[in-house]
This record gives sequence, structure tokens and C-alpha cells, in this order.
Amino acid sequence: MFVPFSRSPPDWSEGAPDSKPQFVFAAQFSLGRQPEALRDLEEVVRIAPDYDYAPGNLLHLKMYGGDWRGFEFDKALIDRGVRVGQKIVEPFAYQAISDSPKDLLACAETHASLFPAGAPLWKKAPRRHHKIRVGYLSGEFRAQATQYLAAGLYERHDRENFEIIAFDAGEGDQSPMRTRIEAAFDSFIPISRLTDQEAAERIRDAQIDILVNLNGYFGRHRMGVFAQRPAPIQVNYLGFPGTLGAPYLDYILADRIVIPDAERRYFTEQVIWLPDCYQVNDDKRRIADRRPTRSEEGLPETGFVFCNFNQSYKLVPDTFVLWARLLKQVEGSVLWLMEGKGAFAQHLRQEAERQGVAGERLVFAQNRSLDQHLARLALADLFLDSLPYNAHTTASDALWAGVPLLTCRGRAFAGRVAASLLGAIGLPELITEDWAAYEALALKLAREPDLLRGLRDRLTQNHATHPLFDTDRFRRHIESAYRQMWEIAERGEAPNHFAVPA
Repeated sequence: MFVPFSRSPPDWSEGAPDSKPQFVFAAQFSLGRQPEALRDLEEVVRIAPDYDYAPGNLLHLKMYGGDWRGFEFDKALIDRGVRVGQKIVEPFAYQAISDSPKDLLACAETHASLFPAGAPLWKKAPRRHHKIRVGYLSGEFRAQATQYLAAGLYERHDRENFEIIAFDAGEGDQSPMRTRIEAAFDSFIPISRLTDQEAAERIRDAQIDILVNLNGYFGRHRMGVFAQRPAPIQVNYLGFPGTLGAPYLDYILADRIVIPDAERRYFTEQVIWLPDCYQVNDDKRRIADRRPTRSEEGLPETGFVFCNFNQSYKLVPDTFVLWARLLKQVEGSVLWLMEGKGAFAQHLRQEAERQGVAGERLVFAQNRSLDQHLARLALADLFLDSLPYNAHTTASDALWAGVPLLTCRGRAFAGRVAASLLGAIGLPELITEDWAAYEALALKLAREPDLLRGLRDRLTQNHATHPLFDTDRFRRHIESAYRQMWEIAERGEAPNHFAVPA
């Protein structure tokens, strides 16, 4: 039985086809009772260690709370299970602990077996429309990270040549972002209450030419819809930084940094390389007019502020040990993090003490609206990236707010996103190739305020001159990709990788 856990935050209403998880720990987690959820899941693993996905779900839940007991043992157990085709961890959770493209592919292919290809619904027939119809399918059309990135793209699409249709697999949240997204599409079609077959038929009947999967294995995904092949071209983009391991996804949109040419073999999709950066950004993201003071955010009035605003499950022990060393070497510095779930703050302060750092030098931020969060971000001096799963939207947030970001280039897609962003904003010197260089550069920036100030000034200037935050430039590139996909299909050729020229 499938026990889904790859939710951000966890959403227990969706499962594999015809599967609804019944475990008490699921409801407990969704209600904020992490200790009870952890206890119940540990009992599942104790009683039935081979239960599908239970070991991976347990480790993922522990990581949400910063509970790293037995981390290396658990990771090794999961790696072995992935390599023999065991349903031991979901692909979304696995990205937070694995930097092996080969293992990530194996995990995705095993998981894709839960959504086997059906008889294709799409049958080649004469088109009755002159525009290319692009359908975006997502369960997250709301105030959520991927939509903060993509809202401007939906609005700017060329309506002379493209018709843009949303297929909503979620429930919405009555937010201003939801209102903005609904207004951005030519049609907004709810499918959350339809079966996979019914939803796929609805998409087929809408004569969609290109169907874009904005979830992958994240959130309220509907992989079962794509398995019915309701559109001639199906694309993996944005929500899941890796292969889906499914034969019915034709393409993945990427760039040369996140997927180098030599690593195409680890993707079942054909790779389309966009110029600049694969990640769309919205140049309308608003920053609140008022910036809070340090004291209002619980930060010291003086001293260097390192920060990382990733969700807690992205933090692994080795990364935290390095960050603790930085705190010890930079007198008066603090590390500013999101509060996280359950006992995350408590566990990290305890771990800091074990590393010789006073627990109060960790400062935990409360949730804020996006515009308020962007305003407070400017209080930080340097954003410290993580591995094996980089900051993605949170990295763009930092760069948009004018905060330099330091990254270490990883080995897999999820660990290379920040390098792609930095290249597209014109700050490649903040990309390091190993942890030693990362630590050395972090110390240098913390100790040389003029150097850091120069980087901040360049970052601000580059907003207007470099491609990262040029939404319309990105729109032209992705539309060029859509056109080329369609031309390949119209010629009757199989999908094939290609690069979009700048």
C-alpha cells in the first residue's frame, strides 16, 4: 500500500490511484502533532520494516523536526533499497538525502510503477484551432512557492499564438495570488473532484497540444492523469527538480547547469535546455514598503547574520556541522532559519550546543506573507545554501531582496539550482565546487565587509541588466521551446532533446 509523504507542507488527501491513507500518524502530522505522528510511524517500521515507503516516510518526518538520530544508518538503508527496486522512499523525499543521479532515477522509475501507462486517450486528428494550446496542470494554484515564480509567465504568454489553460487539481485558498492566477489564464478548469480517467478525458476534449506537469511527485500531483496520455506532448517542469521516470512524460525543461549533457542518461524525459536559467521568475513580486528592525525579528543589533530559509527537511547533519563551524569562527554572528515543524528549533539548538555553539545564536523566523518576508530578508548579510537539496524559490527570494547567496554546486539537479540562478544574475564567483571552498569564501565574506557590500551593490544593479528576473525574456524562450516541441510532433518525429537559442 502507498503511504504518501512528499508534501510541502504534507497533504494527506491524495494518494496513488484508488488509495487513501488511513494511518493515524498522517492526520496527526497534518494537525501539527509531530511527536505523535513520529511515534506511530516508528511503530509501523518496527512491526513491518518492509512496509512500502515507511522507512523513507519516517526519515523524512524526522528531518522535518531536525531529528537526526541514526541519520547515516537510515540513509544507507534507503540507498540500498532504492538500488534493488524496493518501494522504500518517495522520490520527493529522496531528493533531500541523495546526490546520485543514478539512484534518483532508480527511485523515480520504481515509484512510477504506481502510475502505469494506460491506453493513450490522445489520437492524432486534424487540429481545429490555429493557436498552440498549452495546459498547465497543478494542484498548487494558490499562495505557494512555484506559483510565486510562475504567475508572471501565465500573464505574459503571447495570446496571438498561444492559448493558455489551467487544470486545477487543488482546492484554492482564497488568497490574492489565487485571484491573480485565475485571471491570468484563458480558461481555468477544476479537476480535483474528477477521477484520473475523467480528468484525462476533460483534457483530451479541450484539445490540449502541450500538457505541462507543474507538480511531478510533489504536493497534490496527478501523475495518473498523465499516464492516460490525454495530450500529444507532455512536459515535466518546475515543481519537481528531477526525472519522473515515466515513459509518458516526453520532455523536461532544464538548463545546461542543472542537467549537463553528460547526465541526460539519468532522465527518461528528453531534455530541453533553456538559455540563462530553467527557473522562471516573476518580476512583479512585491516587497513590503516597511522593513522591520533587527530587534523586531529577534536578531542582535550588531554582528553578522548568516541565513537559510529552506524548509527544515532540506537540512542534513553535515551541512549543519559546517554552519556551526562558521558561527564559531565569526565572533558575534548568528544563523537565521525558518522555525520549522515540531521540535526543529529545540533539536537544532541542542545540536549547536554539541558543536560548541550557544543555542541562542540560532534565531528562528516566524511565517510571514511573501512581501513581508522579502522585506525582512534584507536584514541578512549572507544566505548559506544547502546540499544535496539547494534553495530554489527561497534562493530567488534572497537574490530578489538583494541578499548575496553562497552555494556549492551539487551532483544532481536539485543541488545545482542555486548555481544556475547565480549564473543568470551575474554572480558566478559565489558558486563553489566543494565544501572547503564554500567555507573559506563564507569566512572571507563575513570578515571583509567591503567585499560583501560590493556584491550586494552588483546584485541590485544586475536585477535590471541580467536575465534571471526578466520575465518576458523567459517567456519568449519557453514559448520557443513549446513551438519546437510542436513542430517535432507535427513532423511525426519522436521527441528529442534540443537547446533553445538565447
